[in-house]
Amino acid sequence: MKATLITIFLLFPFWIYANDKEKKDKEFGLIVEPALKAIKLDGRLEVGEWDGADLISDFVQQIPNEGLPATSKTEVRLKYDEDFLYVAATLYQNAEEGYVVSSLRRDFRFYENDAFAVILGPYDDGNNGFMFAVSPYNIQMEGLVHNGDRVSDVWDNKWYSSVQRYEDRWEVEMAIPFKTLRFTEGATHWRVNFLRNDRKNFERSSWVPVPLNQRIASVAFSGYLNWDKPLKKPGSNIAVIPYVASNASKNHQAGEPTASGMAAGFDAKVALSPSMNLDLTFNPDFSTVEVDQQQTNLNRFELFFPERRQFFLENADLFGDFGFSRIRPFFSRRIGIATDSMGRSSNNRILYGARLNGNLGDNFRLGLLNMQTDTEATVGYPGQNYTVATFQQKVFSRSNIAGIFVNRQTTGQVQDAGRPIADYNRVVGLDYNMASVDNKWTGKFFYHQSFSPDGSGDTKSHASNLGYNTKKFNFRWNHEYVGENFNAEVGFVPRRGYWRLEPSAMYRMIINSEHIFQQTFQLVYDLYKDEDFQLKMDERITFAYRLYFKNTSNLQFRLFNEYIYLFNSFDPTRTGGERLAAGTDYAYTRAGLTYSSDARKLFNYSSTVYVGEYFNGERLFVNTNLNYRFQPYGNISLFAEYNKIDMPEPYNDARLWLVGPRMDVSFTDKLFLSTFVQYNNQIDNININTRFQWRFKPVSDLFVVYTDNYHPESLQIKNRALILKLTYWINV
Repeated sequence: MKATLITIFLLFPFWIYANDKEKKDKEFGLIVEPALKAIKLDGRLEVGEWDGADLISDFVQQIPNEGLPATSKTEVRLKYDEDFLYVAATLYQNAEEGYVVSSLRRDFRFYENDAFAVILGPYDDGNNGFMFAVSPYNIQMEGLVHNGDRVSDVWDNKWYSSVQRYEDRWEVEMAIPFKTLRFTEGATHWRVNFLRNDRKNFERSSWVPVPLNQRIASVAFSGYLNWDKPLKKPGSNIAVIPYVASNASKNHQAGEPTASGMAAGFDAKVALSPSMNLDLTFNPDFSTVEVDQQQTNLNRFELFFPERRQFFLENADLFGDFGFSRIRPFFSRRIGIATDSMGRSSNNRILYGARLNGNLGDNFRLGLLNMQTDTEATVGYPGQNYTVATFQQKVFSRSNIAGIFVNRQTTGQVQDAGRPIADYNRVVGLDYNMASVDNKWTGKFFYHQSFSPDGSGDTKSHASNLGYNTKKFNFRWNHEYVGENFNAEVGFVPRRGYWRLEPSAMYRMIINSEHIFQQTFQLVYDLYKDEDFQLKMDERITFAYRLYFKNTSNLQFRLFNEYIYLFNSFDPTRTGGERLAAGTDYAYTRAGLTYSSDARKLFNYSSTVYVGEYFNGERLFVNTNLNYRFQPYGNISLFAEYNKIDMPEPYNDARLWLVGPRMDVSFTDKLFLSTFVQYNNQIDNININTRFQWRFKPVSDLFVVYTDNYHPESLQIKNRALILKLTYWINV
């Protein structure tokens, strides 16, 4: 903790200097005028509609030739009225080039497609904003920008666009409702940047230059959109999204009859102000959420699977980004899970919930969440109430101080509890998120404390992470400490009772020859020690070399030297065999090579091979991804992973397969079908998940989901389920 405070104090003069530099950003400014004539959204920039709008052009490259003019011209114009911000763009290209698009499915990956995007930063904090993008086939992608340059593309909301394609260009018109955005009433300017990804020519460009070593969606590198008059509060902004669902399932293993049911519920979005939103949910249903990709687990600790449920996603960083990736005081996937006396997890129905999130002014963010779950008598799990309260206060130019309070409270009762559950569990924490104006310096420092009825001993965690990133060098320092009794039950903390030190350095060499773009050399040292900083628990030294080609292919080589001390007995194959004894230690070396082919081609692939020692045995790891894109309608892919582990007697050998063929088809920009098959012999299972989606109106969908689980050897059915769900967005 002392080291953290000293670091902040030493950096204080730097932030005063950085704040003065912010004034230089205003050299990129534009005035947006009201539309004098109604804009017809047809993808054609007609005479009269866009007269008088500032013309924005002169895009500059980020890659491959940073700072040079873009090879293909891009022109942008803006207008607005009481309801919409309008953006028009003309993107020129050579007639014979064609396009690279992954599919007709919404929320495509910007970096993998030809696309145009606008970045909006309504709060002028240099960290938070919105991204709206379209492909040449008028496929939309929207995302929330957080932590300066991270885009969460799972956010879903209403906006409109139209595209026309010509031989030498494509033209796009976008209408973004002010009700979709979050901003401060009376604002006179927003941050803004315009991006183009010319995937087929391996070129990314933008209006405001973005350094090659930064993410192009970074809000730190943006100009200013200046309104001709202060923005007014838009009209009433309330949306209700009801759903009805039916399901049928049968557990063949248990010989149970077919079970069926109906469910209904709703979500609601209430804009209390242009910058503050209240989300409500009653009896939510998450049965149509995309299935997780399975992982082969050879780890001693819990695996992480990301949140996919829509209710938890908007402004998710305001709740879920506290701490580090493996020291999270709050992890929303914990809500809605019940655990029985055998440690098995099952669904815990959420009855209702509310979430208030947004800004109070440009510099203060607030988040409040409350969820109530039902009592699950069949597994002996009482109902729970979850409360999370957070805030972020901007300091200096782009940094902030953030606080979090997490509370789990038992509210229900069961006669035969499946396992002892404490009445409550709480975590209180404070984070300092650091970012300089030019984003060269970034970091995080935090201190968290947990509280439980039986809490004793060391119940704190703290950490620091400081990075310096330039075009040639990337240096990073990381320290972590988690007390043995730090208990964040609603978080994700797979490991406790340790110190961790992790310095790293990377050197980047821009080659920019005819075929090669750049190469990097990286060295990472990762050390775990016990709470007294005496016993070495884990140690890893990693050397990585990466070579990037202009055709989007890349080659990577990694060399690992590892040391592991076992505090508990462990089966390295996780197949139920003889376990390595507690108190033993192991040192071993392994090396690996990865190659990814030209992703612009219809058929592309990547493959990774690792060989070397593994505890007191040997391991071969092979991972392959094959993908064929039948543009623009979708993809067929095959993911395969193989682990060959050879151990001396009396320990188990293992041949572990994880195979996942997948098909994603976009019949139109409204009809989608995906089928995902996963074979995992570590858990002796074949899973088939098929999901049909019809988006008949913006953010209104019909889902049909079918899932099967089989025994791999006999193909005997374990269980089967069919789900139908209809959701409809209603503006009140």
